[in-house]
Amino acid sequence: MPIARNKLAKSIAPATVAAALILATLGAVAPASAATPAGDGAQALPGTHPEWATPQADAGAADAAAPATARIYLAGRDASGLAALAKAVSDPNSGSYGQYLTSDQVRAKFGAGPEQVKAVTDWVTGAGLTVSASTDHYVQVAGSTAAMAKAFGTGFHNYRTPDGTHRAPTADAKVPAAVAGSVLAVSGLADAIHKNSSTATSVREAEQRANAAARLAAPDKKAPATLPDVPTCSEDGYGSKTAKGAPVGYEKNEPFAPCSYVPSQLRKAYGVTDAKVSGKGARVAIIDAYGLSTMEQDANHYSSLHGDQPFKPGQYTEYVTPDKWTHEDECGGPAGWAGEEALDVEMVHGLAPDAQVVYVGGNSCYDEDLYDAMAKVVDGHLADIVSNSWGEIMHGTGGDIDPAVVAADNQIFQLGAVTGIGFTFSSGDCGDSSPGAAATGANCQKDTNQAQTDWPSASPWVTSVGGTALQLDNKAGKYGAEVSMGDLRSVLSADQKSWSPFPGTFYFGGGGGVSKDFAQPWYQQGVVSDRISKTAADGTKSATPLRATPDIAMSGDLVAATLVGFTDGGAYSEGGYGGTSVSAPETAAMFANAIQSRGGRALGFANPALYDRAGSKAFHDVNDDAVHTKRGNVVDLGVVSGSLRVRLYKIGADFGLSADRGYDTATGLGSPGKDFFKSFAIKK
Repeated sequence: MPIARNKLAKSIAPATVAAALILATLGAVAPASAATPAGDGAQALPGTHPEWATPQADAGAADAAAPATARIYLAGRDASGLAALAKAVSDPNSGSYGQYLTSDQVRAKFGAGPEQVKAVTDWVTGAGLTVSASTDHYVQVAGSTAAMAKAFGTGFHNYRTPDGTHRAPTADAKVPAAVAGSVLAVSGLADAIHKNSSTATSVREAEQRANAAARLAAPDKKAPATLPDVPTCSEDGYGSKTAKGAPVGYEKNEPFAPCSYVPSQLRKAYGVTDAKVSGKGARVAIIDAYGLSTMEQDANHYSSLHGDQPFKPGQYTEYVTPDKWTHEDECGGPAGWAGEEALDVEMVHGLAPDAQVVYVGGNSCYDEDLYDAMAKVVDGHLADIVSNSWGEIMHGTGGDIDPAVVAADNQIFQLGAVTGIGFTFSSGDCGDSSPGAAATGANCQKDTNQAQTDWPSASPWVTSVGGTALQLDNKAGKYGAEVSMGDLRSVLSADQKSWSPFPGTFYFGGGGGVSKDFAQPWYQQGVVSDRISKTAADGTKSATPLRATPDIAMSGDLVAATLVGFTDGGAYSEGGYGGTSVSAPETAAMFANAIQSRGGRALGFANPALYDRAGSKAFHDVNDDAVHTKRGNVVDLGVVSGSLRVRLYKIGADFGLSADRGYDTATGLGSPGKDFFKSFAIKK
């Protein structure tokens, strides 16, 4: 799952961002800064003045008449009480475990009351702004830049940036004391907006994105091809077919990579088949941007081709609003998200074939539209589990993530938790997301400026899902072994006698690490060691433990890929896909199966229950050093554009991360093991 955002994301200094985000995680409103208040008791909003808006880049005052918009997220009633209840109902060791509220009860207890909405509305309309939209969670406002300046007590200037000239507040915006308690956060005051991208990665597409200088030249006429000139893989499982004719790589007799896995193989490997579970009685929502018009038809065709049952009537529903889609050029539009959507739907249905599946398409890949999709699921209680394969880095060369995004998302996650809804998020496909990884990684954000975790995967209120390379037992087709998801890549030389470079360079790897922006959540205490939790991904030392990711991992490697099918350009086709974009919906499906094991009782926010099972047979403890398996794999794509395209990959070679005994930042607690479903069964 590659992750990207606008380079001009609104930002604040690292020390401030950490404090602001930890406060947001706890459901509190950030305190006032040292900025001069607009009135007695006014509170500043840290992060609304971005780092890129420097005096050196100042291009003068913005046009006072120019249109502007902002979104004011509402604090709701009793933010600290919401966080406390979300913890209590999610913790198996709490007397309130599983005692979820209905959506109406949550609205009455924690939602923004009419007095909050009125206070905010009176404030902004008094400044000359108009309310363009209003929900239970926010008030959207629009008007002139002059009115926006009056409302938020700050000027607006234009600033020169590498991506053009952009408008931003000259100082952190301020909220009048009378409404400060009603405001959780404000986004959109700067006109550079966060966006997310999630391109579920096919083996073929990954090669097309590779550095042109590393592409294979046509074979030397004096050295006839000895490797197959048609796509070739190991049909009978991992390492079952030797790549005869390939030059020596990491070991003797290196195999062709396994043929892409299908759901029946994954069900068998992860114990779904033996446990006789199918997700019956559970509901899984999938959130991506836009929507594929042929999704249900494609999923049914895919299931039929691979021996599974298609959706029953009414089992699949979707919520998409094509007339409201925006930013299609920047986000790739529905075609750019089609592979991701198909992957998510087919993996959930494939691993939990009787679960209800609900697809909710955001109107763009921008943060606010994906937030709206999440809020729709929570407000309507459309599902028990929500699978998400998108995100963004938190720190980049253009600045840090907007604290408003973090505060608003965490509030939604907590509202979901108190109603029994849990969220899974992909951890990323760029190892530790450092500049070193980004230099050669296929799915990395090039504007990263440090090793780090991704958002929303780093939230303490979601299940962060990492990736593994899964090996099947060649004889029985059951679980064989796993190593961390991480690949070094080399290219076959023109004369087919060597690999270049060798050893290979980092190309693809599961995300993870320790976030310097969030304190260690209670459920990781006693499981994640101080050795891990007190050192952030970028090397920053902390006196107190920090949030570590991922929480769990499943098959997602690009070499041990998963087969996906959808209609592209008018024709249905299939291909191998990899990434934690695969792992997140797989995990959501496993949670649906766990709900069936629990007699239909909601699992809710799963992390406390997962960490209660740490070290047990509920998990495969993925340990790279303990697995004696072939690490070298030959990927033969056959002749592409007139050239034989063959690559050598070394698996279990993530960048900055590795799987060790116990909890680790490559695979978390591990992957679902022998007793995963049994451990959730209700004892009679």
